[in-house]
Amino acid sequence: MQRLKNKVALITGAARGIGQGIALCMAEEGADVVINDLPPDTPGVVDARSTAADIEALGRRALVVYGDVTDRQAVEQVFAAAIERFGRVDIVVANAAFSIREYVVDAQWEHVLRTIEVTQFGVFHTCQAAARHMVARGGPGKIIIIGSILSQIPLPTSAAYNMAKAAVNQFAPTLAAELAPYRINVNVINPGHIDTPGERKFATEEELQRVGTQIPWGRLGTPRDIGRAAVFLASDDADYITGSALFVDGGYRIGMRLPG
Repeated sequence: MQRLKNKVALITGAARGIGQGIALCMAEEGADVVINDLPPDTPGVVDARSTAADIEALGRRALVVYGDVTDRQAVEQVFAAAIERFGRVDIVVANAAFSIREYVVDAQWEHVLRTIEVTQFGVFHTCQAAARHMVARGGPGKIIIIGSILSQIPLPTSAAYNMAKAAVNQFAPTLAAELAPYRINVNVINPGHIDTPGERKFATEEELQRVGTQIPWGRLGTPRDIGRAAVFLASDDADYITGSALFVDGGYRIGMRLPG
């Protein structure tokens, strides 16, 4: 449908998982994509250039800009590089996140701090930079924050992450109210259990599949499920939607799957 034709999208944490799914879906809909993630020499990090290659294979332009979203200067440099290459940014997806599963009584402070810095403050830095750019050019624009069902469902061993996701769910409508005069939409997508490399750090294949059978829709979500939702919110079809939270969770919040 090419709903994002001639648009430029900037996505943080886009080397793999949900961010990669969003990047590819937006490219399929006609967007050129700025891919942000950590440098490939960072332990455990996938090189974002593989996502760029997939986007270019779809006939769209891609730009990789490495940088840590906890570093305000780095975030500003990401936007500067995007604007230098493409002239503007129309869509920003604040997706980058971090989590280590620990009970509160055992939690190491450096893990808590890193989780909050990436998952909450990184969103703030990204959205502030996006807002400043979009306001300066008079709007319009689309800002999408990737939250989580854990903003409402308190998963044990995930206190810092739960806190951060709850915070960004409150931040989004606040920013939406401030940016509405400029016709800049701000919304949240709250994924449920999504089959990603990050999720596989905390669960075995058997555990993940068991969770999938308990979801009313009968399966785990995929990065493309979130990508398609992001495309909708970034498109003209969602122009009258702002300050909202969209749960993409296969019905997880409404209860366990019925037998039969």
